[in-house]
Amino acid sequence: MEEKKNLSLPENAHRPLEKGEKYNPILPADKKFPEVTLYSVLMGLLMVVIFSAAAAYLGLKVGQVFEAAIPIAILAVGITGALGKKDGLGQNVIIQSIGACSGVIVAGAIFTLPAIYILGLDVNFVQMFLSSLLGGILGILFLIPFRKYFVKEMHGQYPFPEATATTQVLVSGESGGKSARTLLVAGLIGGLYDFVVATFGAWSETVTTTVMHWGKVVSDKAKVVLKLNTGAAVLGLGYIVGLKYAFVICCGSFLVWLVIIPLMNLIWGGQVIDLMGTGITQTISQMAPDQIFKEYARHIGIGGIATAGIIGIIKSAGVIKSAVGLAAGEFKKRPGAKAEVTERTDKDLSMKVIVFGIALTLLAVFAFFGLGGVVNNIWQALIGLLIVAVISFLFTTVAANAIAIVGTNPVSGMTIMTLIITALVLVAVGLKGNAGMVAAMLIGGVVCTALSMAGGFITDLKIGYWIGTTPAKQEAWKFLGTVVAAATVGGVMIILNKTYGFVGDNALVAPQANAMAAVIQPMMNGGSAPWLLYGIGAAIAIILNFCKVPALAFCLGMFIPIDLNLPLLLGGAISWYVSTRSSDKELNAARQEKGTLIASGFIAGGALMGVVSAILKFAKVDWFMYEWNAAYGEAIAIIPLIGIVLYMLFSSLKAQK
Repeated sequence: MEEKKNLSLPENAHRPLEKGEKYNPILPADKKFPEVTLYSVLMGLLMVVIFSAAAAYLGLKVGQVFEAAIPIAILAVGITGALGKKDGLGQNVIIQSIGACSGVIVAGAIFTLPAIYILGLDVNFVQMFLSSLLGGILGILFLIPFRKYFVKEMHGQYPFPEATATTQVLVSGESGGKSARTLLVAGLIGGLYDFVVATFGAWSETVTTTVMHWGKVVSDKAKVVLKLNTGAAVLGLGYIVGLKYAFVICCGSFLVWLVIIPLMNLIWGGQVIDLMGTGITQTISQMAPDQIFKEYARHIGIGGIATAGIIGIIKSAGVIKSAVGLAAGEFKKRPGAKAEVTERTDKDLSMKVIVFGIALTLLAVFAFFGLGGVVNNIWQALIGLLIVAVISFLFTTVAANAIAIVGTNPVSGMTIMTLIITALVLVAVGLKGNAGMVAAMLIGGVVCTALSMAGGFITDLKIGYWIGTTPAKQEAWKFLGTVVAAATVGGVMIILNKTYGFVGDNALVAPQANAMAAVIQPMMNGGSAPWLLYGIGAAIAIILNFCKVPALAFCLGMFIPIDLNLPLLLGGAISWYVSTRSSDKELNAARQEKGTLIASGFIAGGALMGVVSAILKFAKVDWFMYEWNAAYGEAIAIIPLIGIVLYMLFSSLKAQK
């Protein structure tokens, strides 16, 4: 029991390894631990059903897609502890990994499939189920060959904020002691802080420069505005992301919000520019900065993300070649040849399984498109298959990179790009109108789910790497979680459409699906795409690459709203400050580690209370402070924000070696 109390991540868990140094996880590679058990599998599947239904329902009802991985980890730790199970750490990783299928499958589905109903068209359960299932399986299979690169070879290079927070929850829950208390207190503070804001509106979630008169004038006339999300969870993300990446991300935001949006107003302010044929009637000068960002500037970020992803693929040619060579090597092995000994913590599914799995899944995608009523003929089915295969493969590493850097998957931006490409290609081969829109949405649903799965799964695998579970077991059982999640989401979607609908009074909000519908409808009826904006983003990404600036992080900053990026800079600055105050490196490391625990608590508390808040919003819980918020919310918000910053700062500095 004493050993259990001292359980913690090794000192080199979050930093690059020295030459010849090796990372040894909590669960040693030379020992076996309970991982896949009847308990862990059944509990994981139960989490899939509950969180798939809840996330789909609440995401479509209130427009709030919560992250399921951390709440599932918290529940896994609590239930395993309450049942008194020994050696629960490995089993909890499996529960979390299987359960996390819920969030990624839901994100892939609700971004695209409800758009079919919004467009006044129809889709059946089998089509929704297969779109989510095949996309999820492709995401798993395409990511596995890159596992070693992201989680092992790049150890300490990426912050992995969400994986860090989830790992701290699992480890602290298993070990108890001071780490668990620090995490618990921070979780309570961060969770209550975000809950009070999101549910009761005690103060504004966002502080903007328009709170002052001069700021409102500058926003109206020059379209210059700055925004800062006051949430504890976002601040915690910033701490783990670190100052370097947070600064690069914010530079992308500053370019868009302080340069591009004001320049657009200055040059084309009196013009109505409808790049996509969506019926825009306002001049740019009549739009608020937020609307200019939504209609125009964020497309520059989409073009940049796509180009940065392609550049990343080119740079990763060696990694891809290595993976392909490994697969070819397995096929060339003679029967009975002696297999190389691989450590338990480094075992993936066989490359033969991966290759055959990809081939069978793509064949199933082709059959789904050709025989499932998605397209009109075999030629169009082949086109759809090529779109799914090429884009899913190319953007798998983009999704994994984005999650590894900032904890946010730009799947909506990549899906918009996919829908535009799909629409153009389908129209060119004679599939347009209503049939074309359904086909484009189902093809987009497969790609969106694949990218969502790739981003989410790299988090699970990093958690397993830090703790010391067997990757092959996580990979194998992820497929079962995907099947259950896809079936649950498809069923919930049909029930919600019949009960509430997605169009008309009292309909479900479905903001992401509405955005996708707005993109695809004009494209299928002769509209165009904002190629100029995509081209500008591409040029920026190429220039950044030549200047040795992390292009993907910068372009993420151009795409993600600035109010979610500025807190990253604040959290990153706190991380830099607490880890550099002393001349004693060990003391700096201790302070940094305690700050990571606090940041993880903020993220975990915010994620868990986000679920509760969404439920209360659905129940239409009202509170008198909403009126107070409207008048003074932004000014008041500064005070509690300063409070949690000081708590994180001084509590971290109190750490001892």
